[in-house]
Amino acid sequence: MQATQFSGVVGVIDGTHIRIVAPHVDEHVYVNRKRYHNINVQVVFDAHYKILDIVARWPGSVNDARILDESALKLMFEEQHVPAGCYLLRDSGYPCKQWLLTPYLRPQTVAQANYNRVHRKARCTVERGIGQLKKRFHVLLSEVRLGPEKTCKLITVCAVLHNICKARNIPLPDDNVEDDAVE
Repeated sequence: MQATQFSGVVGVIDGTHIRIVAPHVDEHVYVNRKRYHNINVQVVFDAHYKILDIVARWPGSVNDARILDESALKLMFEEQHVPAGCYLLRDSGYPCKQWLLTPYLRPQTVAQANYNRVHRKARCTVERGIGQLKKRFHVLLSEVRLGPEKTCKLITVCAVLHNICKARNIPLPDDNVEDDAVE
């Protein structure tokens, strides 16, 4: 990532929860630890807030580590389809892998504390990226009133459209401009 002090970091990974109405089938598996129904989405952003990978197919009760463990992204890194020296940044909820850089849980040295500081700053990319995605597509901010399968497709479509907007330099909606003012 050009925007970080980490050499070889190609992206930052995190999960986000997209609320859904309670489904009729397997309703309980869509409830997350905060006790609402949702789809747990794994997303990877680059330094320019482009989505490099998205996995939108898991119910809210599934944790981030399992989603990554069963993802094609993990296979790409572990089967060396990604060039050596490429890494992802992730929060401390994930185990440390050769290609997945996590912060130190209890830094013991100044160097470790500095690493954590730079890591935390770089991880803001994924938080801002998720915020941009949800700001661009407000449907992702509130409870999606579709079934889980259609919601997963909707999330993926929003990700593709987000990248198209990024490629074409289409700005995010301005919350201060009223929709009625544009004719």
